[in-house]
Amino acid sequence: MDSGRSSERVTVGLGAQLSLDTFEGDPRVAAIELLGKTLVVRDGEVVVGGRIVEVEAYLGAEDPGSHAATKGITSRNATMYGPPGSVYVYLSYGIHHMLNVVCMPDGVAGAVLIRAIEPMFGAEVMAQRRGTVEPLLLASGPGRLTSALGITMEDNATFINAGRLELYDAPTVPTAEIATSGRIGLSAGQNLPLRYYIAQSRYVSRRS
Repeated sequence: MDSGRSSERVTVGLGAQLSLDTFEGDPRVAAIELLGKTLVVRDGEVVVGGRIVEVEAYLGAEDPGSHAATKGITSRNATMYGPPGSVYVYLSYGIHHMLNVVCMPDGVAGAVLIRAIEPMFGAEVMAQRRGTVEPLLLASGPGRLTSALGITMEDNATFINAGRLELYDAPTVPTAEIATSGRIGLSAGQNLPLRYYIAQSRYVSRRS
């Protein structure tokens, strides 16, 4: 992990930003595509982020675990209905912010929850925010991740690569290295195999 790189140095080292086309389509496909990519959050010269190692896909009204399942468009879930590349942030149990990248065409619900990253940039900042220096506890789990990255409701309805949150391309993770399981922490739809993670990563929140 890097304890403090300048914004310019991080940009130079990361390569190309992901095209918004990456997010336009089935969340199950986009979720797998996002594995291994690099998520960066910038606040002036403060840069934090890392490699995405765990995600969950959320679909539309047919998905019982989705915010689109029963009530249609509400003030809480409106961002989930697009357009693709939108940042959907919501509070879970009124405590933890959850970071999602929106997929599907404008007006159709679908998103990918970012559950864990392998920290790469801004380790000291993340440690201060999290109150721990243990690398495996910085961003392994969606609530820890948003705390470490400083993501709040102010990021809701912004756009990837047009604000504080950026996503950078990286080599595709081979299919053989990707594991699948049911989603975590849901009261409905938890058994659907829509959680994807890099099987050998030490930074995932849970192995199965």
